[in-house]
Amino acid sequence: MTERIKNRRVILASASPRRREILGEMGIKFTVITADTDEQCDERDPAAFAMFLAEKKGQAVYRLLADRGESSDAFIISADTVVVCDGKILGKPRDRQDAIDMLSMLRGREHEVVTGIAVTVDGVSYSDASVTKVRVDEISDSDIEEYVDTKDPMDKAGAYGIQGGFSKWISGIDGCYFGVVGLPTNKMNRLIKKVEAIID
Repeated sequence: MTERIKNRRVILASASPRRREILGEMGIKFTVITADTDEQCDERDPAAFAMFLAEKKGQAVYRLLADRGESSDAFIISADTVVVCDGKILGKPRDRQDAIDMLSMLRGREHEVVTGIAVTVDGVSYSDASVTKVRVDEISDSDIEEYVDTKDPMDKAGAYGIQGGFSKWISGIDGCYFGVVGLPTNKMNRLIKKVEAIID
């Protein structure tokens, strides 16, 4: 980050502990601020869908800060992750049965994880998207139900986390691991450099 960005207040517009951990491990000092966001979107292209929602989250936090008179030095990072299988966009499961249905769809095949990443500065959002292919082993019905009963899937797109108990069924990925976790570090770094060049 340039000195100009370092002089701004970096804000992560996400309550995700996974995103907080990744950003912290990158050595970036930041504050977590979230705002209620309607995650409805008419986009059917997965990358456009994820980028739209990432920008929407960043804009919601920007408006919250603007209302407080605290937006002038804000550098807001936001993200949204979806899983795509058979052309269907899968977000977070609504309930236990929805989680079971999602995992039943994903087992024994390959799907895509799309994470939109956005940076919002001075009320303007810039975004990009990471797309990673993920291969999943066959999983028995009983193993799916046992995993769902751990509650781990309930706050995750596609009803699983690659870094948790579900990892034993992931046979391989093609793309960014961190994008699957929820914060594609390479895409984010490139996007930050782009924004730095625009605002410098």
